[in-house]
Amino acid sequence: MVRTITIVSGKGGVGKTSLTANIGVALAQSGLKVLLIDADVAMANLSLILGMQSSPITLHDVLLGESNIQDAIYDGPAGVFLIPSGLSLEAYRRVDAERLESVIKSVQENYDFVLIDAPAGIEKNVMAAIVAGEETIIVTTPDSPSIADALKIKLVAQRLGVNPIGIIINFARNEKGEIKADDIVRLLELPILGIVPEDPEVRKSFMQENVSPVILRKPNSPASNAIKKIAAKISGKSIEAGFEEKKQGFFSRLFGGFKKKQGTEQLKEEQDKNKIGE
Repeated sequence: MVRTITIVSGKGGVGKTSLTANIGVALAQSGLKVLLIDADVAMANLSLILGMQSSPITLHDVLLGESNIQDAIYDGPAGVFLIPSGLSLEAYRRVDAERLESVIKSVQENYDFVLIDAPAGIEKNVMAAIVAGEETIIVTTPDSPSIADALKIKLVAQRLGVNPIGIIINFARNEKGEIKADDIVRLLELPILGIVPEDPEVRKSFMQENVSPVILRKPNSPASNAIKKIAAKISGKSIEAGFEEKKQGFFSRLFGGFKKKQGTEQLKEEQDKNKIGE
């Protein structure tokens, strides 16, 4: 049965879109069929993070009634599927965000997970994205302004009849002054699905010539490992991205060491023979 989850944040700049992309990839790596939808029709960024910014047909075209939803679904990295939003301000002004729910319902049964990347804030496009999902995950950073806004978006979701299932704390640094996880749970009255540490590899992933989600570029980085745990908690499936790389590295070291040892022993035998010959 499909799970349609809207990923939201009350405040911008908390890494919501990056988390949506990386969690989607992690779920796909576990063998699940995943559709990502960029519902931020004003400030679309999901396709940029996935390295898929040149998509001729977008969610804008679908919401305007100018294209079929199937024509706006693209194959993404690691097996995910993507419905991107466009960058046209003129199209954004004419978009009917209230059509989003019916559009998503028309395709969601083809997938195991549909992750909707909502805009930040509480304006009408955010509400349309929340209503289009059946569950909500709130992304926050461990500071007072972000948590205050997270509480607002939680209340909005509840009033719309879509209860949040948990919180993701992003950009955690374990610095003095950060609000502790237990206090965030108490304030928002929601469980924590995961804590993603501040990781320079996430920022570096945006700065490559070929942009790629950090979970693909650096699968064993601190952020990637945290994201895999979140995906496993959401899906109930083990996420082993990067395992093959580690396994090959282990056997390479094992047999590399064996060959080195074998070569050393052979050299010693030859030296012993030479001594006997003398």
